[in-house]
Amino acid sequence: MPGHTENTIRIDAPLPLVWEMTNDVANWTNLFTEYAKAEVLEQNDNTVRFRLTLYPDEENRVWSWVSERVMDPVNHNVTARRIETGPFEYMNIRWNYEEDGDATRMTWIQDFAMKPTAPVDDAGMTEHINNNSKVQMDIIAHRVEATAREKSAAKAPYKLVSFGDVPVNRRRGGEIRTLLSPGTVNSTSGFMGLLSLHPGEQVNEHYHPYSEEFLYLVHGSLTVDLDGEEVPLAGGEGLYIPINVRHRLRNTGGKEAFAVFNLGPLAPRPDLGHVDTEVGE
Repeated sequence: MPGHTENTIRIDAPLPLVWEMTNDVANWTNLFTEYAKAEVLEQNDNTVRFRLTLYPDEENRVWSWVSERVMDPVNHNVTARRIETGPFEYMNIRWNYEEDGDATRMTWIQDFAMKPTAPVDDAGMTEHINNNSKVQMDIIAHRVEATAREKSAAKAPYKLVSFGDVPVNRRRGGEIRTLLSPGTVNSTSGFMGLLSLHPGEQVNEHYHPYSEEFLYLVHGSLTVDLDGEEVPLAGGEGLYIPINVRHRLRNTGGKEAFAVFNLGPLAPRPDLGHVDTEVGE
């Protein structure tokens, strides 16, 4: 059976920006991590011929080929084919773009067949393309989303967010509100939030692999466990928590503790920002 793959990703950026960046072949080396070179050979309206060159593989082989790409900006789809097929009998690719609210859903569909002399068969190449597509699509999404945040920040240099504008997060204990963040103000270097702990409550132990934390206690008192060492914190005091230091915040006083925290720089992805080392009750 010929090879067939279909992979989709949701990119938190408007369709025109996703279209512009993913169809700018000359800049694909800044969008993909697998291409050492992307050379446009000929362009006529919405048709472009180009040569792609990969980085050397594990056996120090360098793969390069010429492809043709035809863009349909009205229907938001692209068809592409390899002109220099190399180990493929043929390789046809389709890119589809759909609006998903303020985001964009991008789909890659690849149909191909391997030559009998190729180092891998159709099934093996299908597995390889599926694995690689997921990696590259994830990278593309984060790079396009970063550009979208930068453009949005340039258009709106400031934004006010009130306490009631953001939901309460109680997953790690206490009441945490992330007030200024990539999600609320399109920040690109860090985020700031508020923490309330009633007497006897705690924020469960965790650490940040990519971010430093700056904690300022407005009022109340806390005991902060840093890698197991107890550090008392009183109202009006600030505490610096380095990257990778495990920390737990406990309200050991008799009144509510209220604190402001800031973390930066941002992790590559939101799900990588916190590592929980303690599960709450």
